[in-house]
Amino acid sequence: MNRYKVTKTLGDGTYGSVLRAQNNATGEWVAIKKMKQKYYSWEECMKLREINSLRKLIHPNIVKLKEVIRENDDLHMVFEHMAHGDLHEFLIFHSPKSDSSQDSEGESGDSRVLSQAEMAYIAIQVAAGMEYLSSHHYVHRDLAARNTLVGENLTVKISDFGLSRDIYSADYYRVQTKSLLPVRWMPPESILYGKFTTESDVWAFGVVLWEIYSFGLQPYYGYSNSEVIEMIRSRQLLPCPEDCPSRMYAFMVECWHEVPARRPAFPEIHQRLRQWEGLGGSLGGLGSGGQPSYSSHQPSVRLHGRVLA
Repeated sequence: MNRYKVTKTLGDGTYGSVLRAQNNATGEWVAIKKMKQKYYSWEECMKLREINSLRKLIHPNIVKLKEVIRENDDLHMVFEHMAHGDLHEFLIFHSPKSDSSQDSEGESGDSRVLSQAEMAYIAIQVAAGMEYLSSHHYVHRDLAARNTLVGENLTVKISDFGLSRDIYSADYYRVQTKSLLPVRWMPPESILYGKFTTESDVWAFGVVLWEIYSFGLQPYYGYSNSEVIEMIRSRQLLPCPEDCPSRMYAFMVECWHEVPARRPAFPEIHQRLRQWEGLGGSLGGLGSGGQPSYSSHQPSVRLHGRVLA
């Protein structure tokens, strides 16, 4: 770890912290996940899905695990750094109801409202990353805006730092097994039977679409986690976000089909979103080298679970 200079704590939870650091030799910025020794031994950490799987995943829309470092029995996982943080806060910052005009460093930020084309471009990238994961038989189990990161030029990459369960505690529900589960992003079969599959990831993707088009609202905001479980079991779906295209909301509802096998697969999801890009023409110019550019920012206030009036 001597070759990295830590400059900021990005998140801190029960099991560890996420740090922003710079490589002393190359100047490259990275994000370092530091695991607390009292919760995980080195042997236990090496069994984690995050380490065993993420280091093998190479895709433009998957955050890259660069290396794993053991130092004095502490575990450090070094990831590429994404300048604009997680998608949840990015959406709130660029919401029409956001009053953010400065980032957390006190610098001026580009807080303009995201366009429909930009939101669709974000969705396409998440779909591309999930198509890649599913093709490698990887079930994410916790796909959400909080576990998706945003870089320069509106680059979006799927992540799973494993600390969101502490930082975003309001998004998780402790069940009888004492596990914390993201019930607002889970289909009935996952809630009732603990079954997680690619089809349950598709359901979660539909919720991510809802997060994108609602500018980062918490799904089922205003309801407790136990109430949400009953709502999902009784087929009370999330309503169409304000100003969301009807075609996109219908797509969300397809992802929330009660029968898992009837939900669209990720290759189809990715293909259909890209087809809409070509047919509508509204995403033209958002391809390689043409993405919108954003100034570095971090919202000054976390708004998890809060209704934006």
